[in-house]
Amino acid sequence: MPSRITEGAEPKHQQLRRILLDLVTTRLAPGAAIPSERQLITDYGVSRITVREAVGQLVNEGHLERVRGKGTFVAHRPLQSTLHLASFTEEMRALGHVPTTVVLVREDRVPPPDTVAALHLGADEPAYHVKRLRMADGAPVSVDDAWLSATVFPGLLDHDLSGSVYSIAARVYGSPIDRALQTVAANPASDDVATLLGTKTGAPVLEFDRVSYSRDRPVEHARSWYRSDRYRVQMEVTAST
Repeated sequence: MPSRITEGAEPKHQQLRRILLDLVTTRLAPGAAIPSERQLITDYGVSRITVREAVGQLVNEGHLERVRGKGTFVAHRPLQSTLHLASFTEEMRALGHVPTTVVLVREDRVPPPDTVAALHLGADEPAYHVKRLRMADGAPVSVDDAWLSATVFPGLLDHDLSGSVYSIAARVYGSPIDRALQTVAANPASDDVATLLGTKTGAPVLEFDRVSYSRDRPVEHARSWYRSDRYRVQMEVTAST
């Protein structure tokens, strides 16, 4: 049953905001629709202005998101990761989410010049190209576009690439990926990345460019694009001495 909204010191829109916040954080899953504006007016005996003020505050705070022509929905809560070296699969499981992967590209060919340089390859030396859509609890989080050394990981494309490639590197090839150099930039999503992530072209994404090493040998060059509204990076910084 709806909570009672009364006249008093606390404004009605704040009372309704509090009720709706409890609804979206404890009873509704991300992506679920909240009751319509008309239903909220009927349930709580408040005006349209009150409903719009309460819902608008929750949208601005990131708890709700409006979809034109469809309604208002519970926003996907951002995944917060500490900055460390781990596969997406391992990271999502550690955060309590269910990871899934769609393999978009798996091929053996000569990579672009920047990857040739990053992996110290010969001019016509092939590498494995693996592009994947990564999801947490069924919601798209990132697109990973990676090139891996065919010399270090022969036959890699014969393995199941819907899980952790880092686990395969360590378990099957005895070449654990134990270090990486990575840069992060905020960029607008391209058409193809936006489509895969279910967002708009030009929406802000976090772009990671990473060269990963196994025993000081570069074995992976990867670019990843993360939805900035679904993924955050936490890091600890200390003063230099």
